[in-house]
Amino acid sequence: MIPLLHDFADETVLVVGGGPVGARKARRFAREARTVVVSPAFADRDFGDAELVRAAPTPETVGDWVARLAPALVVAATDDAAVNDAAETAAREAGALVNRADEAGGRDADSVVVPATVRDGSVVAAVATGGAAPALSKELRRRIEREIEGAGAMADLVAEIRAEQKAAGMAATARRDRVRAVVDAPEVWKALQDGVSNARQEANRVMEAIDD
Repeated sequence: MIPLLHDFADETVLVVGGGPVGARKARRFAREARTVVVSPAFADRDFGDAELVRAAPTPETVGDWVARLAPALVVAATDDAAVNDAAETAAREAGALVNRADEAGGRDADSVVVPATVRDGSVVAAVATGGAAPALSKELRRRIEREIEGAGAMADLVAEIRAEQKAAGMAATARRDRVRAVVDAPEVWKALQDGVSNARQEANRVMEAIDD
């Protein structure tokens, strides 16, 4: 599988199944997309901002929900393999992506894995083991979380610098060298802990040293 980032803004995600797994998936996608969870019962869990619809999809009717909602992604998260199979089939026929919460390892085309994700501002890092070792994914996520602390603020600072330099007509090579120097500078990372204005001052000093 090749990891990709997908923008679900203004899209719909259908989660079939209201157990703990369905709740976890709903929380994830409800941050960005309209997320609808269809289930005859719901676990005592946090479903985020997802819409909860109390209904009992069967292998014969789950396709109606896919047709009605036209989701970009269907998450099959019930404990009934027949319902999950039907949800997957309906999703593929509708051209939607599929996440089978009850499967691990090898997956068919159009299947997606929801990775363990770490966010720091606009910076996103994800790790997945193809469903083979969820505990390892969680441990790696914890390690990555420590490593990228402050990366969101650095991304914002670098974006500001790049925009200014591009507007000033600076050559691409010079822009790249300056940005790399800023990103590699420990003093800039440290200054970000004290505030963006301090970090910008340090970044300016780093870039001035490149120009000398």
